[in-house]
Amino acid sequence: MDDGNKISVVINTYNAAQHLEKVLQAVSCFDEVVVCDMESTDETLDIARQYGCRIVTFPKADHKSAEPARTFAIQSATSKWVLVVDADEIITPELREKLYDIIKTPDCAAGYYIPRQNMFLGRFIRDFHYDYQLRFFIREGTEWPPYVHTFPKVNGPVRKLKAGRKVRMLHLMDETMHQYMEKMNQYTDNEVEKKSKKRYGVCALVWRPCWRFFKSYVLDGSFLMGKRGLIRSMMAAQYQYVLVSKVMEKRFRSEEEQNK
Repeated sequence: MDDGNKISVVINTYNAAQHLEKVLQAVSCFDEVVVCDMESTDETLDIARQYGCRIVTFPKADHKSAEPARTFAIQSATSKWVLVVDADEIITPELREKLYDIIKTPDCAAGYYIPRQNMFLGRFIRDFHYDYQLRFFIREGTEWPPYVHTFPKVNGPVRKLKAGRKVRMLHLMDETMHQYMEKMNQYTDNEVEKKSKKRYGVCALVWRPCWRFFKSYVLDGSFLMGKRGLIRSMMAAQYQYVLVSKVMEKRFRSEEEQNK
């Protein structure tokens, strides 16, 4: 296999021991596995060494998410192609085979959105609903913005990978409602900086949560999940309400400071 047909897997970690062994088992057949660790204090690095990963370190500092370390991790890889995998995501053998087939084609894109199947309250969400993530791309020229819920900037055209039978990532994260609420607070805090220039008003407080509920419950088919689906959609709406409120709060406080 020539260098143009090699794939490096990049995994950002911080105290990620819970699922890491399963994750590394699933990517063991790729050409390289790079673990970019943010100074973990649990068994994360021991597990990574056990599986022969190449380990690089990004200072934890006061970072609340992996995004500030993404570009550093990507550029630490040595292969032309990079697959970014979180420490709670499983790459199926079918997806691995598909990715190697893609990069052998002369007209392949520079990046691909990969279908991801998530869990919620103990069950995988139905097969027809996928959360597409831009995780596979040519390393050179790719940069990742340092904010949560962002996609990398790829140097070239990107396409969506069609979800075939078992061609997907499996997201093992199954948070309790308490954990979900804590992460909602953490993520919305991080997103405030990214959206601080938005002039949200009353319409945004109403429209954004309502639209997100409709998208989740109706368009994405959460209504087929029964009570779980209703809870999931309500939480998606609440996320938007909290985010818009925090952006408005920051503007209110800034205006008060200027008026003093």
